Amino acid sequence: MSAPARFDRGHTDDLMSFLAAGASPYHAVATAAERLEKAGFKQVAETDAWDTEAAATSATGSGGRYVLRGGALIAWYVPEGAEPHTPFHIIGAHTDSPNLRIKPQPDTGAHGWRQVAVEIYGGPLMNSWLDRDLGLAGRLTLRDGSSTLVNVDRPLLRVPQLAIHLDRSVSTEGLKLDKQRHLQPVWGLGNDVREGDLIAFLEQEAGLTAGWVTGWDLMVHPVEPPAYLGRDRELLAGPRMDNLLSVHAGTAALAAVATSGAPLTRIPVLAAFDHEENGSQSDTGADGPLLGSVLERSVFARGGSWEDRARAFAGTVCLSSDTGHAVHPNYAERHDPTHHPRVNGGPILKVNVNNRYATDGSGRAVFAAACEKANVPFQTFVSNNAMPCGTTIGPITAARHGIRTVDIGVAILSMHSARELCGADDPFLLANALVAFLEG
Repeated sequence: MSAPARFDRGHTDDLMSFLAAGASPYHAVATAAERLEKAGFKQVAETDAWDTEAAATSATGSGGRYVLRGGALIAWYVPEGAEPHTPFHIIGAHTDSPNLRIKPQPDTGAHGWRQVAVEIYGGPLMNSWLDRDLGLAGRLTLRDGSSTLVNVDRPLLRVPQLAIHLDRSVSTEGLKLDKQRHLQPVWGLGNDVREGDLIAFLEQEAGLTAGWVTGWDLMVHPVEPPAYLGRDRELLAGPRMDNLLSVHAGTAALAAVATSGAPLTRIPVLAAFDHEENGSQSDTGADGPLLGSVLERSVFARGGSWEDRARAFAGTVCLSSDTGHAVHPNYAERHDPTHHPRVNGGPILKVNVNNRYATDGSGRAVFAAACEKANVPFQTFVSNNAMPCGTTIGPITAARHGIRTVDIGVAILSMHSARELCGADDPFLLANALVAFLEG
């Protein structure tokens, strides 16, 4: 498939809708699943037996299947003629972003203010959450064991910053925040703190019977929608680009390949994990068994053996797609002097000799070939030697499953801010490269 015309803002417009809808990992995977269903994908329950129909092409010609587990999604498309030992081409990404999450006893307050007790998730830029209108979203678990999603996407909470008149040193010594005392948002007035107020409010918002909620996984989010920025609208500002930008691109690429009718020699897969921002060690994280379990069951459902599984995994390649750092005009010295990724310069290839990224020379060749096929430029990111290098799900995937893995992504500014900044063309270029990779 040849790449569409470059700089198609329709893709970026769609990304903006995806970012707005994905207020929590649970909402993000639900949105991705909805889009895949429109492309003919069917949900498979992990608790069901997977016969041939669960993993192979159905009578209607749709071979797309997906598994949902919490804030994670694994989706795959088995083309006509696939063998049990056919390798996989995987796009890996994560659905979570650094933020503030609601504590088990959320109702608190002081001095006539009603507040919500929060805990810091991941490594957010905390100053970016101050004086910002915040909503509340996540998952509510009910008495019968089922769950439902809730999203209060309007100004509900706010973390007010201390006025400069009461903290003159902020201009000379910088902002200093105590993570426990200074980050609890306000959401109303009242002298009495009543246990259960917040959950009762959310039950009402979700249309549930009072007292029906027994558990929750909730987080705050900025309600300001994504927006184009700049004189020529060549930039995009929005929340959760790290890493819903990659989840969106992977979803779009998988749907495009599944509906193109093009012959495929590999089985395309999208693996969108939760909990990357705090180490990936969960049943829905990249360091858990989810991906390996799904791929193995797909092999076996197509009549494969352990030998077929070993052959399939040996030929499998994963592109671990996550945002990276564009050169910052005000802090260029923080970057490697010979590697300055630019926004709208195309996706980036991430390299680190200490395996903070999984890319090696052969992996670079795989990504370069995909970009060449898609007529997409790419750039290379390497950290400044004096700066610590972050990591991704890439090394975890490579080590846990023995899968050749390449770390890639899109260069952005303000990573881990409540509102990040990317080039408006890069998401489209990334998606084109991913389509070419999935096509094999």
